[in-house]
Amino acid sequence: MMGKSHLVISTGVTLSAMSLFGLEITLPAVAVAVVSSLLPDIDEPNSLLVRKAVPEFLLRILQVSLIGAAIYLYFAGIAAPPWNMALALLVGSVSFLPGRRLRHLVMLLIALALFAFADAYEPWNYIAACVLVVASVVPHRGITHTLYAVAGWGALLYFVSKGMDDGGSLWIAGSMSYGLHLLADSLTQRGITPLPPLPVKLRLKLMSTGTKKGNAVEKVCVMLTLALVVYVFVLTPSLG
Repeated sequence: MMGKSHLVISTGVTLSAMSLFGLEITLPAVAVAVVSSLLPDIDEPNSLLVRKAVPEFLLRILQVSLIGAAIYLYFAGIAAPPWNMALALLVGSVSFLPGRRLRHLVMLLIALALFAFADAYEPWNYIAACVLVVASVVPHRGITHTLYAVAGWGALLYFVSKGMDDGGSLWIAGSMSYGLHLLADSLTQRGITPLPPLPVKLRLKLMSTGTKKGNAVEKVCVMLTLALVVYVFVLTPSLG
């Protein structure tokens, strides 16, 4: 399922369910629901979340920087010939990696920067850094598309938000939105493997992402979500 559909469906259903159950909807809870709706796809370099977090211009900056570093290593005299050329070629060749690999590299560099220089945002900097490191090394629809990830993300939000004045509903918003993303992916032909290493797959085979039928299924799910949001946040208050 496309990222924009995940964003609407997971966020809309999560906030609607929280409202129906009388849970407080705060700005941090909304932000967590939005991020969690896309978070499982952080292991896919071309996903909506990763493309927004690591846009094309950052990849171009990295490529230019690597070429500049290669030229510097060649002429700086840090290593004697022919090792200076070997170092230059090694660093310069990284700039010609495919976009997917370059995004993984950028994610790792951002993670290192968060670990080293973002102490003022503790513990969120460490959470984001760990997520980026994991996401850059695991295969798509691997560990991030399991019930273990839902439980881990929910537990992490629960313990982090315990000291926050308005953090009581963060773990609910995060785990619910994350879980709905997985449920939506279970509609596809590929489906998900919720409890590896158990070989049980959850797939309803209703659609394939990017196909005409898949687009139609996504539109139906989005329209149903919008109808639920209108009912909960527009019609229900007026009826009361």
